[in-house]
Amino acid sequence: MPTVDVYLPPQPYSPWRARRQRLHPVAAAWLLLVRWIERTRQRKALAGLDDHQLRDIGITRLDAARECEKPFWR
Repeated sequence: MPTVDVYLPPQPYSPWRARRQRLHPVAAAWLLLVRWIERTRQRKALAGLDDHQLRDIGITRLDAARECEKPFWR
């Protein structure tokens, strides 16, 4: 029976990390601001869910309250 030898590179290659570039500081600040606004929006939506909807997504009222109490930067 024939065998096949496979030679792999010493480290795994990840193409998405290879193309990553540093952002301009203004662009980085803008993305951070957008991320904070999105977190605030999602936490407000979470706070508005009733117990049945929370059960559907698998979290308790206490878990939702803990998440909603976090500051926007966390």
